[in-house]
Parts: sequence; structure tokens; C-alpha cells
Amino acid sequence: MASKIFASAAAAVADIGHGASLAVGGFGLCGIPDALIEAIAQCDAADLEVFSNNCGVDDHGLGILLSLGRIRRVTASYVGENKEFARQYLAGELEVELTPQGTLAERLRAGGSGIPAFFTPAGVGTPVADGGIPWRYAADGSVAVSSPPRETRIFGDREYVLEHGITTDFALVHARLGDTDGNLVFAKTAMNFNPLAAMAGRITIAQVEELVEPGHIDPASVHLPGVFVNRVVHTGLQDKRIEKRTVASSGARS
Repeated sequence: MASKIFASAAAAVADIGHGASLAVGGFGLCGIPDALIEAIAQCDAADLEVFSNNCGVDDHGLGILLSLGRIRRVTASYVGENKEFARQYLAGELEVELTPQGTLAERLRAGGSGIPAFFTPAGVGTPVADGGIPWRYAADGSVAVSSPPRETRIFGDREYVLEHGITTDFALVHARLGDTDGNLVFAKTAMNFNPLAAMAGRITIAQVEELVEPGHIDPASVHLPGVFVNRVVHTGLQDKRIEKRTVASSGARS
């Protein structure tokens, strides 16, 4: 069996080309595959379609690719903390599909599990189901593309809306610990969207802080089995940015 270990992040992402779709783990700046994102920024891949909870901040995470004009479309549940994201969306330079956070998580899980679609009550009676959410604006501020209405169905006495599973060309994730077979362990809240994004990718690339040989990780401690992971890069401990720092004033009482 070919080795899953790649010598560098650049080598691991080298075949991500124009128009590729990416499922990207992380939440805010927690647990993001920053080394892999930076490696893509050093390549010329553009016109990318990204599925991620959010798009980083202006100068870190997916915000780097966004500021370089490399991303064509984003499916996310939260787009705050990024002024360039808002500017591109309102200027008609970026297509954005907003989806409820739990729905996005389940769409990734479903796609990775081979489930093409599912019904959920989230979004029923709102523009999520009824359509009309601006996906892309025109340069003059008018709506160029809006979300279509979605199929709804009654189960029992409750209405549900149809959502489609997500599969992507590549998935990028960050793990605290991994072995050379691709089994991964995530740290605390950094688990967030990482396992789900990993499942959705046809080719999944993991950056790991610590790399060990098979057998060093207790099977009961594995969060994501290596069957979902195609490539592993040992990046070591990356700088962990804080998205928002709140401190007490010097005169505040404890």
C-alpha cells in the first residue's frame, strides 16, 4: 500500500487545481488546516468552491485565499469577522450559500456516508426552504442569483425540507495527533467540523501536530478512522491565533 505521508504541505496540495471543490474543517480560527491553506495560497489554483463553517478572518485561514481572489463560491453558516468577505459578496465578486449550521454539518456527514439527501425541519417556513436568498449580487446591487425553493414534505404532522449531501474533490483538516495510517485524534473543540469535512472529501488531506506509528493510538481514542484520510502531513504545532481577544480594563475588579 502506498504511503499516506507527504513531506510537506505544498506536496500534499500540489494537485488541487482550478475549479476544485474543498471541504475545510475548523470553526472560526479553531482547528483550521492553516498550513494546508497557506500552501494552496502559494500555488495558482483559483475558481475554488469552498464548504466550511466560515471563511476565516481577513488575514488568516481561508481569508487568505479569499483576499487573493481565489474563491468563487462559499457554502457556510457564518460569515462574520471578515470584512473582505462582505465586500466581495456585496460587490458581486463572490457567490455565497448560507445554510443553518446543523444542516451544514449533516450535509457533510451525509455526503461522506453515501447518503445523497435527507429531510430536516431546520429552515421550514423561512427563505431557506422558500427560496429567494441572494446567492450572488450583480455589480449594480441587484440580485443576480438567488436560492431556489426546495422540496418540502410532511412526515407525521410536521413539515420537513429536503437538503442534499455534500461531497467535494478535496477535504482539508487539522488534527492534534495522527498515525501513518491516517487515524486522527482532534483536540477538544478543534474537533468541530474536522471529522465531517474529512468524510466529505474524495481526497482528504490532514495536517497533524504529532505523527506516530500505527498502534500508538488507542483504537478507542480514534476520532476519525484512517479509511477517510488519503494524505497526512506532519506540520508540528502551528501558531494558534485568537479570533477575538477580550480583556478586562486595568481598573476592573476580579
